[in-house]
Amino acid sequence: MDKKGKHTHILLLRLSAMGDVAMTVPVIQAVTEKYPEVQVTVLTKKLFMPIFNGMERVQTIEADVKKRHKGLIGLWRLYQELKPLNFNAVADLHNVLRSRVLKKYFALERIPIEQIDKGRKEKKALTRSKNKVFQQLKSTHQRYADVFTQLGFPIELSKAKPLARIQLSEKVLGLVQQDTKKWVGIAPFAAHEGKMYPLEHTEEVIKELNNTNKYKILLFGGGAKEVELLEELASTYENALNMAGKLILSEELQLISNLDVMLSMDSGNSHLATNYGIPVVTLWGVTHPFAGFYSFNQPLENALLADREKYPLIPTSIYGNKVPEGYENAMKTIEPKKVVEKLLSILEPIVD
Repeated sequence: MDKKGKHTHILLLRLSAMGDVAMTVPVIQAVTEKYPEVQVTVLTKKLFMPIFNGMERVQTIEADVKKRHKGLIGLWRLYQELKPLNFNAVADLHNVLRSRVLKKYFALERIPIEQIDKGRKEKKALTRSKNKVFQQLKSTHQRYADVFTQLGFPIELSKAKPLARIQLSEKVLGLVQQDTKKWVGIAPFAAHEGKMYPLEHTEEVIKELNNTNKYKILLFGGGAKEVELLEELASTYENALNMAGKLILSEELQLISNLDVMLSMDSGNSHLATNYGIPVVTLWGVTHPFAGFYSFNQPLENALLADREKYPLIPTSIYGNKVPEGYENAMKTIEPKKVVEKLLSILEPIVD
């Protein structure tokens, strides 16, 4: 079904968490680079639309799943809004009930739709406590790419180019103040506790970096409680600035695209940064890179993992939402000293 040479308009469905949405970027980049006749429209939540800003032949459409497009009637309304855009194919990178309903609607027009294989069986084998099959699974990026292959647009993910650095607006510049210091982004929070580095450990990392007086430490997060905690941290250290609660996503992306390194949990911020080719150091608690959610094109040595000898059931879940009794402190086995060393090896590489 390869449409090479003929204009093709593909609808891409990905409505879920920010990290999952951000992971579509390298795949779309590889598709549009290889197939100049392809245009991609991403259907996603309004909040995540800026993730695709500046991408060539890529546009976004809002899925208002809480109101306008809620339920079967809402999804029919959404389908009616999408129909006039004349899609030739649909890449469903979500594969949930909502997207399966849309699939039935598109079938009425005989528009081909391919859906992601999430690998639920092997993920279950990886995370179960008994007879665990501890092995590297296919990456989510590759699972996304497979959908395009099924639609007739095979790609090599290694050919995906990072997004261009974004020029800082006056507002963002006013907040961070440009100087000679290198910029270190730190995103210490995650959706689930099992993926979060203890805040006192994060503070040790900030303290060590702050004491060098060589780096500007920019703290990222969201939600009132996180803003409060980060404000407190930033006020303690001269070279730390809290960005949480001060910027909208498009402005955060400006900053992220200009970082020298990002320290993140196994969370959305790692994927946002890697889309711009920024080196990312990730910290892993009860989750593990083997599940396929590792940041795109990052060296594996940039992933610092909890001690599996002490905590052999890791990964206990795919999303970090299941923390067995006694595993609450798994993240503490990643020493702040090691985190600092890894960051400094990127910021100040030793050249022979």
